[in-house]
Amino acid sequence: MSRPAPVALFAYNRPEHLSRTITALAANDLASDTEVYVYCDGPRGSADEADVCRVREVARAARGFASVRVVERPGNFGLARSVISGVSETVEEHGRTIVLEDDLVTSPYFLRFMNAALEHYEHEKRVVSISGYTFPVAGPLPETFFMPGAFCWGWATWRRGWALFEHDARRVLDEIVRRDLIYEFDFRGTDPLTKLLHRTAIGDARADSWATRWIGAAFLRGKLTLYPGKSLIANTGFDGSGRHAPRELRYATELATTCPRVGTVATEVDPEVILRHRALFASWRARGNPWLRAYYRLTSVMPARLEKRIYTTVVRRRLRKIEHARR
Repeated sequence: MSRPAPVALFAYNRPEHLSRTITALAANDLASDTEVYVYCDGPRGSADEADVCRVREVARAARGFASVRVVERPGNFGLARSVISGVSETVEEHGRTIVLEDDLVTSPYFLRFMNAALEHYEHEKRVVSISGYTFPVAGPLPETFFMPGAFCWGWATWRRGWALFEHDARRVLDEIVRRDLIYEFDFRGTDPLTKLLHRTAIGDARADSWATRWIGAAFLRGKLTLYPGKSLIANTGFDGSGRHAPRELRYATELATTCPRVGTVATEVDPEVILRHRALFASWRARGNPWLRAYYRLTSVMPARLEKRIYTTVVRRRLRKIEHARR
């Protein structure tokens, strides 16, 4: 294996979360050979200054890695700008990078898996990234598997992959709409990514999402992301502490206790894996919403073409309604 990829770790004002993330990462195989860049955002106001200072102290005290470079932003970039600029810097310098945020706790095998996959799929142009997080679908999954597009909780990519990132959310959204891909982009009508992308496109400060732009850009180009069958990431940010993360338990996962083998599956999407993820997302989306529960029961027995037409029509009307209200 070549030299391990650097880690770009993004933090803001949660010192306890960052400490847990660094401690878990330092316990990884390959940690002592890995360069870590900790991007510490600046405070939005005086109320954040103390926690921002504590985060920087935690970052400076990090040990157990080949090197730690702490990048202290002089002002508040916001998560989207911070991630976009930091990922761009590390892939430009190193050709590849592993990306973490301060609320992601890793399995001890996270770095080994990510580096093995980065090396194995480096020249496989259809593969745009590697994901460390796996959704808690019912039943066992293959040791590794592919899904369309990209994801954003503990992931890795190459310079060639990140080159596809599109800064302009409106351009990504318009292309999805023009190509009649709303249903597919929203994971066959079960994950409202188009809605989130639209909020970024119209400048909603509460939804300035770099992730939907990354996922959308990869999706439009027909790219795939490799996932482990058992999650190598636990997201601890859904405790109400994050700006975009209310208290939520649905994403909880048990960390893998072994390192998944890389290169054991064909570079294609497994339809059964897609169906199981779709069932999970539909159950989440319909929870507490009798109308959506009825909708998913109805669409489960209708042709996919008709389901797509209904879903796309509803989403298009909602987008137009929001656009009209803003004029």
